[in-house]
Amino acid sequence: MRMVRVSRFADRFGGRLGFLGLALAYAILVIACLGSLADEGELTLGRNPLHNLIKTVGEFARPSFLDVWFGKPNLEYHSDDGTLLRIENRQEVELGYLAGLARATWTTVRIATLGSLLGAVLALPLAVLTARNLAASRPLFWLAKAILDVARSIHTLVFGLVLVGIVGLGPTAGILAIALHSMGSYGKLFAEAIESLDMAAIDAVRSVGAGPVQVFFNAVWPAVLPQFVSSHLYLWEFNIRDSTILGIIGAGGLGLLISEATSLFQWGRLSTVLLVIIVLVAGFDALSRRIRKALL
Repeated sequence: MRMVRVSRFADRFGGRLGFLGLALAYAILVIACLGSLADEGELTLGRNPLHNLIKTVGEFARPSFLDVWFGKPNLEYHSDDGTLLRIENRQEVELGYLAGLARATWTTVRIATLGSLLGAVLALPLAVLTARNLAASRPLFWLAKAILDVARSIHTLVFGLVLVGIVGLGPTAGILAIALHSMGSYGKLFAEAIESLDMAAIDAVRSVGAGPVQVFFNAVWPAVLPQFVSSHLYLWEFNIRDSTILGIIGAGGLGLLISEATSLFQWGRLSTVLLVIIVLVAGFDALSRRIRKALL
């Protein structure tokens, strides 16, 4: 009787006490982070933060693409002593910039699309090996799991930095960086989809003497295909966002324009690039959501 009461007490308060313990540990971590940063003098907003904020927001509020209509056709640049350096037609200059922005956007879409597809293809056999219900051999299971864990742990930018040194500057490095990092995420999602299957269908195919490849294509693939497509769309959408910054390390695309705008403090042009990214991601999100809904 006493053991029953102890068990009920554990069931009632064990989860709550465990949660409180985790919350306390998290609070201690937050306090330790804040305390160490304050002790090192790193919790500072710099000099004149309010003035800098107002100035930056004001420049962001006027995206550079507005110059196509409202830019000065004869903008003069003078030196400190008043000497005329050059005259610039802001409308023509901005039209040229927008043409380059369109090309960079297309490069970003290509990097995300091809990188996502390559990552999914590479992840599929690894997901089959790591799905516990398919009972792959233990050495292959642990090897595949280690590959996926390593790929998922290393950030896309780190892969990009290494690959730029191997294959050189350009979209190829970005595609490979997206693929290698995404492979880990695809593998995990694909394996979880396989593990959620009803084993009765798989056992029925096995019972007639089908080999592993026949089991996969006759029992596993038709059942998990909708989930695979949904996972692919989700990660493809994520990679659209991720690939926008790969240009910072030389992979091309919108990241290169972001790097140029920030290095030159051209907040109006940065605002234009960010608006393009927002429209691109929002449009792809709406499209992928509609496709995923159709798959349900």
